[in-house]
Order: sequence, then structure tokens, then C-alpha cells
Amino acid sequence: MSMDSNPTNHYTVPSVSIATARTGASSKLNALGMRPMQERAYAKRGEQYLLIKSPPASGKSRALMFIALDKLHNQGLKQAIIVVPERSIGGSFADEKLTDHGFWADWVVPPQRNLCNAPGDDNGKVAPSKVRAVGEFLASSDQVLVCTHATFRFAVDEFGIDAFDGRLIAVDEFHHVSSNPDNKLGSQLGQLIARDQVHVVAMTGSYFRGDTVTVLSPEDEARFETVSYTYYEQLNGYTYLKSLDIGYFFYTGRYLDAIMKVLDPSKKTIVHIPNVNARESLKDKHKEVDEILEALGEWMGRDETTGFHLIKLKDGRTLKVADLVDDSDPAQRSKILAALKDPSQKENRDNVDVIIALGMAKEGFDWIWCEHALTIGYRSSLTEIVQIIGRATRDAPGKERAAFTNLIAEPAADEDVVVDAVNDTLKAIAASLLMEQVLAPRFEFTPKNQGPKDDFDYGQGGYQEGKPNVGINTKTGAVHVEINGLAMPKSDEAARICKEDLNEVITSFIQDKPTLEKGLFDKENTLPEELTQVRLGKIVRDRYPELSEEDQEAVRQHAIAVLNVTQQAKQKLADTDAKGEQGNTSLIDGVRKFVNVRDLDIDLIDRINPFDAAYAVLAKAMDEKILRQVQASIAAKRVAISIEQARDLAKRALVFKNERGRPPEITATDAWERRMAEGVEALKRHLAQQKASEAKGGANV
Repeated sequence: MSMDSNPTNHYTVPSVSIATARTGASSKLNALGMRPMQERAYAKRGEQYLLIKSPPASGKSRALMFIALDKLHNQGLKQAIIVVPERSIGGSFADEKLTDHGFWADWVVPPQRNLCNAPGDDNGKVAPSKVRAVGEFLASSDQVLVCTHATFRFAVDEFGIDAFDGRLIAVDEFHHVSSNPDNKLGSQLGQLIARDQVHVVAMTGSYFRGDTVTVLSPEDEARFETVSYTYYEQLNGYTYLKSLDIGYFFYTGRYLDAIMKVLDPSKKTIVHIPNVNARESLKDKHKEVDEILEALGEWMGRDETTGFHLIKLKDGRTLKVADLVDDSDPAQRSKILAALKDPSQKENRDNVDVIIALGMAKEGFDWIWCEHALTIGYRSSLTEIVQIIGRATRDAPGKERAAFTNLIAEPAADEDVVVDAVNDTLKAIAASLLMEQVLAPRFEFTPKNQGPKDDFDYGQGGYQEGKPNVGINTKTGAVHVEINGLAMPKSDEAARICKEDLNEVITSFIQDKPTLEKGLFDKENTLPEELTQVRLGKIVRDRYPELSEEDQEAVRQHAIAVLNVTQQAKQKLADTDAKGEQGNTSLIDGVRKFVNVRDLDIDLIDRINPFDAAYAVLAKAMDEKILRQVQASIAAKRVAISIEQARDLAKRALVFKNERGRPPEITATDAWERRMAEGVEALKRHLAQQKASEAKGGANV
């Protein structure tokens, strides 16, 4: 992504760039009219509980139609209830002539059964008529109902869990659910699963939550069969879109004075201005929109039909700008929304040029021509970031590049808000690293010299033991890598986690604030093994307490392998570009150049600090004064080794003793050996303090 690089005004932190193969596979239809993701999901249609993890624009809505029709016609279910987070998404489940493409039935929703089109506010206050409409549907012979999450919650309260027996409950944007007892929909879903009289299909473009609470309890999640279709598979299978860039852009002063450095009027763009509570907000959303319009060019009035602003640029062109922020005139707002959702304009690239939004145009907003998603102010939820990026990653004729830019106020050393600024910096780096994982191919690891994997292409000469060949599955984009000493999962559940859920494990790791702080700003006192073994080990144990220690270790090793192979591949590509060699941002090329099965082993992986690349870019981009202030802010929070950390280090020390025949020495030259020894000593101190405290307490009885 090209940006003005004047360091006195702003700077960037790590960016992600991915090139696609443009195989066209994402849009190819099979004999039943199904795209690859839909075919994969339909193959699991007989499962009672099905979780579909698939990125925006991959066809989740239609996949649900295929599955629901089979459950209604062939599996004996009475009805299907489709539950969406907001009314605007209800349109994704409108009637579809599936038979035109080879399927054996059409998807039909009676008009009165799509409650997303019915009048009434669903923003926490559901019209009683909608709840009654759910009851009428349950008593009717109609087969399909579409409603919002809110309507469904109220209906379950009104009619009880057992009223939904024998029905399919399909939950779109499933990440809105949470295992937190205060999450009403999550609690109701838990009750439905416990009663075990319904089928559930859950769909989401990002199985993450910003609040770090799990979506489902481990017990409930274990009952779901998972279908995963990765972002990498989706993008790689496009016909037109060639590359996606993700970057973070920091500025000083007001964001409105810097926005035109990243807002290119020649690109179809969605601008999300900051929430009023964000540091970047000027606390007047209408004024902010006015200034953006003024920065773009000369205002020429509004289009009478669409309500779009008409802005004349310096080069004479006229931009059509949709303002979704101004809600003061309901009639004008309805006109704009109708123009954006007009089916006859979906294929018209010139319908609108720029959309300015606040809380809208995120989930389920389908504008295939969007080339740039520009977001002001950091979004604390990775889910929201993925959803916003998804607005720009639709495939469309003539659209070769897409970009996501996050414009954030820089950490200013002289301001009282430096702690908030530091937190934003950490979050931005975490999100950038996480997106690298979300956009990476799926890795399949095996121990060294176990032979080739089926369906993997090992390049010229095929698989050769001891050679630096990496197998690529050209259909799925998965990568086979051999690692010496790799622990393999023993149970089916651990194998499923290693295959399907490593992104969630990595998310928890990178979003863990102590991990991020240590990895970035306390490098002198933090050893890579403390991050990759101790911190990540704890995260895996907390997330999967039901797994055996062997399986927990296998999951940990697979997660750190994915994280570090991705980071090293990216660094290899950066080195290639720096040398002036033929550049290609495809992560696969980086993997091929980096991975060498002759010397890649788990010890090497554990010794890599996964945050090194982020720190290097951050250190280069920030001036010394600001970077020192950031480090000082982090250092102020530093604490001694806790009893929990000490126990983890002591366990590692025991493994060390069993392997080496001696305990780790606190005077050792090896930093990790010293750290383990320090953990043992710290544990002794903690236990001694506990014993003394207990003795003192007993004496006072």
C-alpha cells in the first residue's frame, strides 16, 4: 500500500500483503449449482450440529439454503428458522431459484415469514407483533422463517425451549453468541443443545470475539461438526482480485487533517469514522462527515433520486458519496439505503463512489466494487476488523487490488493519554499479526521423514526425503511441512483442533496483553521460550482443559509452528524484495523459500520470537522519543515472576532435568536455562511464603 512516508506526520506499523492465484475456483459451480465452500458444507448436511467457518463473500447464506432444504425434505425436520443479527442481513435469505443451476428444489420464504422486512424496531426492543408472528409460524405448515437475533431471543422467552423441538435453528454471524451467562442468545442456545431436540447450523466469517470470551463452552462446541473454508482458499480462488493489502497508519493532530493521505478518490471506498467514544473522534459526527466531503472536493448538491452527495474533484470528475452517518432525516436516510440496496444497481460499478458510515456497512453489506476499506480509530474486536476487510474483498470484474487501512492516533509522549495510545499500538500490531494468520494457507505438519501427504504437489522431482520441498495442495491451498521432533495429536479432538482451530489458539496468544507486551517491549528480559512454551502453553491448557497433557503440547507446537513459519516466510519475501529480485507477495512462495525439512525442528521454532518482525518495523517507524515512552509505559507495569509462571517454568525445568540428567543452572550461559532456574527459585520462594503465611494464620487461631 503506498503512503506518504513523512515521519514527522505519521508512520506505519506492520502491513500484510497477499497475492492470489486467481484460479477461479471460488465461483465454479458443481452439478448441483454449489460453489466449493457450499459443496463442502453440504457434504456434512446430516450432522445435527454444524459449525460453518467461512469468510465474507464465500456463499454461507446459500450453503444454508441447500442444507436447510435437505433437512426439511429428507431428514424429517418440521421447520427452519434463520436467525440474523440485524434486519438488513435478512435480504441474504430472500427467494432463490436454485433449480436454475441444478439443485432439486428452490428456496422460498413466504413474505409474511421474513420478519426482517416487517415494521418494528429490533434494536433491543422487539415489536410484540413480531414475537406473535413467530408463534403463528410455529403453529403453521410453513417451512421457513427469517428473523433477527433479538426477535428469536424474545420468542424463546415467550414460548419456551420445547416449542422449537424438531426444527432447524440456523444462526448467522454466530460470533454474536457468547458462552458468557449474560449473553442471552448464548444461554438459550446452550439450553437448546442440552435438550437435544433441535438441529443447529451456525455460520460465521470470523470465529473470534473481541472480549476474549469463548463463543461456545468447550462441552457444547465438542458436539459440533466443523466445516472450515479459509480466507486464503477464498481469495486464492477468485477470478479478478489479484492482491489484498492491510496496513496501519498513525497520525498526529486531528484525523481529518491526515485522512486525504490515505483516502484515494479514484478508489471505491467505504470510510468508517470513529465511534464517539474513541480517542480519534471529534465528538461531532455530522461535522466530521462535512469535513471529509470538503476535503474531497466542491459540494455540488445531492442526487434527487439516490440522496447521494455530488462532489466535484479538482480533475473535473464528480464523485457520488453516500452518507450513512446522518440519521437526522429518516426519509433521506431511507432513500440512500434503498439506492445502495437496489438489486438493479448491484452490477453497476458507477452507482456510488464513496460510502461514509459509522455503525453500518459492516456485516453482510454487499458492495462488490469496494476497493478500499478505510477505518478511523482502532477496533478492539478482531471480528469487526475481519468483517470490515470483507467489505473490500468481494470479487468483481476489473477489480485487481483491494486494501484495508486503519488510521489511528499515534502514541504521543507528551500527552496524558499515552497509556491509551500504547494500548492502541499494541492492539494494532496484534490485529496485524492475527490477520497474517487468517490470510495464510492452512498448514498440515508431520514429523520429519514420514513420507509425502496425498494430494500434495511437491514441485519438480516430487517428494524427496531430506530435500527442502514443501507440499502444496492446489485445491485447498494447504501446505504440508515436516518438522523434526514434532508432537502429534493422539485424540480425535486434538487432531481436529490442529486442523481447524489453530487460528483461534493463535488469536488468544497474540491478544494476550502480557504476551504482547513482553514480546514487543521487554525483549531484553524475555526469552522466546517464555512466550512460545510458557505463555502459549498456559493459553492452550486454559482453552482445552479436557485434553491430555500430550495433546495440549501437540496443539501448542502446531500453533507456534504456524505462527512462526508464516512470520519467517513473510521475512523471506521482504528480503527478496529488498535485494531487487522478482517480488511476489504470495505467502506460499515465502514458505517454499523458508522451509527446509533438513534443519527445521521444534527447538528452532520455539527459539523464534514471533513478535520480532513487528518490533523491527515499529522501531524503524517510530522516533526514539516516542518508542522510549512506549517502552517505559510497558516497563512500569512489569512484575516479578508470579507463582503460576514459576510453576510453568519449574515443569519445563523438570523436563530439562529428565533430558539432560541435571537441573538447569542459574549461572548458565544459555538464557532459557537461566530462566527455568529462576522459575524454580521463584517457586521455592512462593511456597515458602505460603507456608509461613499458613503457619502465622494457625498461630493466630
